[in-house]
Amino acid sequence: MAAAQQISAVSIASPVGFLDALMVKFVRYRLYRKTVSELSALSARDLADLGLNRSEIQRVAYQAAYENN
Repeated sequence: MAAAQQISAVSIASPVGFLDALMVKFVRYRLYRKTVSELSALSARDLADLGLNRSEIQRVAYQAAYENN
């Protein structure tokens, strides 16, 4: 959560701050896409072993990428 607070505190007028914020967004999005891809590749049985349904993949990936920081 500290990273999100730092991003919001950065002034867009600063090119370095803007690039840092953009990089954080890019890294989080890549983590989200990778998580979705890996979970989607699992069978229904493997997902059930993890306690997940296929309909929960996007929510879990979002939480992993954006809410647990």
